Amino acid sequence: MATGEVLSQPTQPPAIDRSAPDNALSSEVHATDASDDQSAGMPADSDESDDELFEVDRSLVDEALMDEVDPEDLVPGPDTCSPQEARAYRARLNEVGGSVFVYETITTCTITAKKLCTAFGVKPPFWLEDQPDKAYYQVLGLAIGRALARRSRLPAYRTIEDAARLIKNSKNIMVITGAGISTSLGIPDFRSKNTGFYSRLREMGYDDPEQVFDIANFDEDPTIFYSLAGDIIPDLHNWTPTHQFIRLLQDKGKLLTNYTQNIDNLESHAGISRAKLVQCHGSWATATCRKCGYKIPGEDIFDKIKQQQVAECPECVRQLAVPRPGMKRKRSSNETAGAKGKKRRQSDSDDDDDDGQYDIPQPGVMKPDITFFGEPLPNIFFDRLRDHDKHRVDLVIIIGTSMKVAPVSEIPHIIKRRVPQIYISRDPIGHIEFDINLLGDCDVVVAELCRLAGWDLKHKMLPEGQKINVEAVYPEEAAQHTWRVSCAPTTGNSSAPGGTAVVDFA
Repeated sequence: MATGEVLSQPTQPPAIDRSAPDNALSSEVHATDASDDQSAGMPADSDESDDELFEVDRSLVDEALMDEVDPEDLVPGPDTCSPQEARAYRARLNEVGGSVFVYETITTCTITAKKLCTAFGVKPPFWLEDQPDKAYYQVLGLAIGRALARRSRLPAYRTIEDAARLIKNSKNIMVITGAGISTSLGIPDFRSKNTGFYSRLREMGYDDPEQVFDIANFDEDPTIFYSLAGDIIPDLHNWTPTHQFIRLLQDKGKLLTNYTQNIDNLESHAGISRAKLVQCHGSWATATCRKCGYKIPGEDIFDKIKQQQVAECPECVRQLAVPRPGMKRKRSSNETAGAKGKKRRQSDSDDDDDDGQYDIPQPGVMKPDITFFGEPLPNIFFDRLRDHDKHRVDLVIIIGTSMKVAPVSEIPHIIKRRVPQIYISRDPIGHIEFDINLLGDCDVVVAELCRLAGWDLKHKMLPEGQKINVEAVYPEEAAQHTWRVSCAPTTGNSSAPGGTAVVDFA
């Protein structure tokens, strides 16, 4: 049977109590031993030696799930679901629940567990290579459980017009932003395959670019960060039309909170209130001494970064310049060697009175208040989300982010499922089901949304008289939720073939 055939013509499953909630069903697929495997409907061979599930260290399984990949990014092959198959399998799981889904796919041998893992963003782990297919049951069961715990798409919202209506009618809009909203100013994002900052670091020979932003590495050798950070210093005077769109939401009294993963602090420059802004990963707005905690405006260290020099703490420098009673002056290298190049006596180095007496502390290093790997997120992220926003939000808009970095990537699943969610970015993602996906340049998309909502979004980067082209990305799907939004090359109002609508930009 073809891989996707079971999705449209499922085999009749065994009798199952459908009154049980989906979360109860999802627990059935968390197979960790042979008995759990059987209860989930996993196939069993008659050979007694095969009845035991291939068990591995749970930490390895968790690591495989943490390293989530977008099904769109997987290399096609016999053990990989196509993006279309992956979407269909995920939709089927949400439709029928865990037990029926496992029966339709694994029990009936319609698809291998190894291949089905890829539909849920799990790349088959290297440590399961050459193992029997049932070795993948444990990973697959947990992946299915994770998928069931996530939100499913709301069918009532599909088009860009629906998105504009939602924005116009909602009162408490949560906006989650990433690097894509700043790239039109020439600020590189971090994770794009060919243009991101990490990609450039790899070209420079860094095997693990994230280590540049590791707090332990910074404390050990801050020169690495200071020699590379010049490319990501923010613009202090400009912001993008997308930032202006968020400001417009605020001005209209609709912005609940802007959760930004960006460190460029452009939201503040655009006028987003500090009371409505959560900088999830910190920002360049300030810098703090790693030794004494003295804080200064972030822009005060920009010149040092441009010169690839480590910025010392001005307060430490000032304190060290103050003479301390009873403290011996640190001898210069010339004094140490002697004015005429005399050698030091052995007793000089062995004198206990010398230990530490001449080692005057060095000033601390200024670190921009961006959250490095190894540092906790600010408490306001968790407190505001849990205690304030979760209960008030009536619309979520995600802009310019691949949503692959936790815990921000978990926000869509924390919000109540009845709250609609709109995704705006250049490329689609497959690990989260958004109600409406609008793919394209963020500045173009938000400008068109404002036009459809009857709002006037003014910004010097928006050209006059621009026309917008909107077309289906997956035309084979009956319930189309994903659209490509781009500047139209044609003039005038017309309808293009293939479900493409060309609309005026006023």
